[in-house]
Amino acid sequence: MLIAPAIIILGIVIVYPVINAIIMSFQADAGLDPETGLFTEGGFAGFSNYTGWLLQQCGGPNGTTVACSPGTLGAQFWEAFGTTFYFTIVTVALETVIGFWMALIMSRAFRGRSLLRASVLVPWAIPTAVTAKLWFFIFAFQGVINAVFNTDVLWTGSEGPARWAIIIADVWKTTPFMALLILAGLQIIPGDVYEAAKMDGASTWQRFRHITLPLVRPALMVAILFRVLDALRMYDLPQIMTGGANGTTTLSILVVEQIRQGFNAAAALSTITFLIIFIVAFIFVRFLGANAVDAATTSTRAG
Repeated sequence: MLIAPAIIILGIVIVYPVINAIIMSFQADAGLDPETGLFTEGGFAGFSNYTGWLLQQCGGPNGTTVACSPGTLGAQFWEAFGTTFYFTIVTVALETVIGFWMALIMSRAFRGRSLLRASVLVPWAIPTAVTAKLWFFIFAFQGVINAVFNTDVLWTGSEGPARWAIIIADVWKTTPFMALLILAGLQIIPGDVYEAAKMDGASTWQRFRHITLPLVRPALMVAILFRVLDALRMYDLPQIMTGGANGTTTLSILVVEQIRQGFNAAAALSTITFLIIFIVAFIFVRFLGANAVDAATTSTRAG
């Protein structure tokens, strides 16, 4: 009874929209009746919205389906799928390595450590839209990057540079978040363990490999899980910096673009995106040990 109000609010805010989106995904969008030329209700569509995205099929004449023409939204699903995972893998890998390095530095005792920890969080505290616009000007043709390095690169005008511009912006913004979560895991490792290892003659690399990595692993996996789930929903940075052009269209951008053409097909695509994220989260929790509850329990015991 005590948690019932919270459960009800969660149901209204989270469960209802998800269920409603799933129901909409099985409905066809309104279209023109070829006989009357008037808009008609789509009606029940079965799995056609899903197969349309997965097989990249679009509606043809007389209710038939044909392969989506290049450039249409339906023809961009697998490209957007690959782009989304490309951004996710590259950004999370870089953020984990750099964030781990930053966390190791911030875990040491030195003068000004509190100021450093606070300043590191500034990029993460800046709204994503502001960050995207900032880096958009930095990567402009006459922007800071080309001026500093004396180059003439169209950073947002071709696929390779555009992708790396987004990756650099995302790494700059989100690495502090990774560093903060990893730092929390490092803080719970008892100092006596390192002292004992030093007494036994363990080198710095051996202490890092056999003490730091195993003990920080629960917090590290939770941090990676959170970032992976966030990166799979990436929308703001590519949309503002490139508008999804030059191979930077993600699944979230595709969903928003489809909303302008039909809500029900967009609901199917958002449901597919949700299932992809759910599968990734399940793999992390079930097979890679990214369990926030276990991590918290380990932290409590270590403390």
